[in-house]
Amino acid sequence: MRGSYKFPLRPTSKQAVALAQCLEEHRQLYNAALEHRRTAYAKAGVSIRYGDQSADLKHIRAGDPDGQGLWSFSSQQATLRRLDKAFAAFFSRVKAGRTPGFPRFKGRSRFGTVDWPKDGDGCRWDSQPQDPSATFVRLQGIGHVRVHQHRPVRGRVKTVSVKREGSRWYVVLSCDDVPTDLLPPTGRAVGVDMGVASLVTTSDGAQVGNPRYLVASMGKLAAAQRDLARKKRGSERRRKAVARVAALHAKVRRQRLDHAHKAALALVRGYDLIVREDLRIANMTRSASGTIERPGRNVAQKSGLNRSILDAGWGGCSCRSSRTRLKAPVES
Repeated sequence: MRGSYKFPLRPTSKQAVALAQCLEEHRQLYNAALEHRRTAYAKAGVSIRYGDQSADLKHIRAGDPDGQGLWSFSSQQATLRRLDKAFAAFFSRVKAGRTPGFPRFKGRSRFGTVDWPKDGDGCRWDSQPQDPSATFVRLQGIGHVRVHQHRPVRGRVKTVSVKREGSRWYVVLSCDDVPTDLLPPTGRAVGVDMGVASLVTTSDGAQVGNPRYLVASMGKLAAAQRDLARKKRGSERRRKAVARVAALHAKVRRQRLDHAHKAALALVRGYDLIVREDLRIANMTRSASGTIERPGRNVAQKSGLNRSILDAGWGGCSCRSSRTRLKAPVES
């Protein structure tokens, strides 16, 4: 089966600059390819495909040796495929009669990942099983970047991705042929109910508490957001204030995911069959403010409920821990 692993990177200061440049160059490539498609169709009615843009890459790299020419050809192809998938999803939504959502240009805060489709082609995972502290990932144009490998990688590394989250960098490995370890059967089945007072209540009466990480960090977040509101737009101080707010939200997200994975792990180890609610979280947390013509009712109460639901992280609780293998399929 396929599995994925996510490890923090420990780049040097020069490597961090190179990683940021690599990400920026791929973002510019994505936006340029999107503009190419838009202009060709608007001016001449011509639809540009992935194959056409991939064939142009060698000319782009030759004309910009200190920019696009520094990076892996395969990672740039992966960026073009990413745009092609966005257009494929757009057309599928049009055919299905849903809100289309035309692909849009990526700002710096909306493009955070570079993919290498094959280990060994522009990248190399260099793991030392006997010494995990000496693990590196080699990236073309960046060098050997140290990896904090906190658990062993199983299977064969297929693709490598580098991701930026705030000021932190991560490497994400997608592996094939990951061995499955079946847990011993328990002969037990359980139903799971999601809630706000208690995060999880099982059919046999057990409860998992809701830590409410967002509420616990609300004081620090409020102070950081007030500080952000005082800063002049475009200033260096505002950029640092934005980074502080983002770091606080990122910490809440990590705490929430960690708690969800531990709760899922305990359930998987204790039961053979797990049945959960099929919740429509997006619908349940939709704004109640309404419109000017038809204003909503009990807006303050609904907003508080929405915040509590999102803070509970029901969506994260429904995902399976990557360290476990189910003994029976999870049903919805």
